[in-house]
Amino acid sequence: MRTQSRRRPRRLLVATAAGTLLTPLLAGCWAGAGGTGSGGDSINVLMVNNPQMVELQKLTAAHFTEETGIKVNFTVLPENDVRDKISQDFANQAGQYDVATLSNYEIPIYAKNSWLRDLGPYTRKDRAFDQRDILPPMRQSLTGEDGKLYGQPFYGESSFLMYRKDVFKKEGLTMPEKPTWQQVADLAAEVDGAEKGMKGICLRGLPGWGEVMAPLTTVVNTFGGTWFDKDWKARLDSPEFEKATRFYVDLVREHGESGAAQSGYAECLNNLTQGKTAMWYDATAAAGSLEAAKSPVKGKIGYVPAPVERTESSGWLYTWAWGLQKASKNPDKAWKFISWASSKEYENLVGEKIGWSNVPAGKRASTYENPKYREEAAAFQGVMRAAIAGARPRDPGVQPRPAPGIQFVGIPEFTDLGTRVSQEISAAIAGRQSVESALEKSQKLAEKISEEYEGR
Repeated sequence: MRTQSRRRPRRLLVATAAGTLLTPLLAGCWAGAGGTGSGGDSINVLMVNNPQMVELQKLTAAHFTEETGIKVNFTVLPENDVRDKISQDFANQAGQYDVATLSNYEIPIYAKNSWLRDLGPYTRKDRAFDQRDILPPMRQSLTGEDGKLYGQPFYGESSFLMYRKDVFKKEGLTMPEKPTWQQVADLAAEVDGAEKGMKGICLRGLPGWGEVMAPLTTVVNTFGGTWFDKDWKARLDSPEFEKATRFYVDLVREHGESGAAQSGYAECLNNLTQGKTAMWYDATAAAGSLEAAKSPVKGKIGYVPAPVERTESSGWLYTWAWGLQKASKNPDKAWKFISWASSKEYENLVGEKIGWSNVPAGKRASTYENPKYREEAAAFQGVMRAAIAGARPRDPGVQPRPAPGIQFVGIPEFTDLGTRVSQEISAAIAGRQSVESALEKSQKLAEKISEEYEGR
């Protein structure tokens, strides 16, 4: 059980002046202008530029606008830039954007700062939306401390281990149904070099609180470590945190991809797709790309739960979700868009128009009951759903936590803390410093957060 902090989180830091100046230049993929606030029969939506969002943008005019008469003006930006722009607009309650893509990291924080509208009344009136169909972990992760609902998931994910079944068979190796991290390390050593240019495993090493720190923090959790104990004491210098970090760094240095310190999600996806690595631990969302019709590894990948050591499960929980700005001048129209974009109807549209492996899954129970989706996603859908169902964002380790989160700590300060710690870890992966040195510096950074929260 986690301990609630009585301290009101500070508002999220907005973009730097340099970042603010860059955003107009980066917004070249607008489907309309969102500069002066929406009105009449239009709404403004600010969203991340991942492939499934881009597909949504392409489908909106011919389907949502055609059916409702509501024009959607999209501003689509890379992840770091979109987070900065959202924090500016929502923190100031400028009302420039009605809807934005927010994760389960931001939504509870934004809700506590009164930047979002409660979506509960809309879901109760909109029975066709079928809120009960949303998977419980997703509902919980988008609920504020006041018990109200502040987001609707567009898609959800956990994490699992992906591996080349054909290579393992050729080498006479067997992947356990529920592997431990030590077993994974042993297998990585065995399969390293199994094919020309193939490494044993790919793990993120790229700096960023959402890059290397995401998988590494799940390893820390299952090894018995934590960023902070229940009393907000920083614990990055604990034996458990150090053991997990040393294990991760050693594994990726000895049997991981070349250039690991600059490899993130995209690079590892490419490595597994192109046959440059035999295993990869990362987001369940990757499976759709690996099993796509034109993927060179389609049908060759096996999927097993996130490796563990001391916990029953260790997969993370993440969702890109829709948040409705409290200052929106068009909340009812905005809800109609959210309802459509997160609906069963939209999933069916994607399945029919683009392909069932591209469906934004991970949020609805009915998706996993759909015969067409189950057939196309047969290789991974069962493991994916189990991973999401087994995620424990409020109790992810072996000790009580002061804030929710599996691959992050659910406080506003974590964006800066996680990023700065990630730079130290990445430097250790690159061989520029020892793990001991990286964690010594990181502990000092975390202690500054402890000073702000302890005793409150």
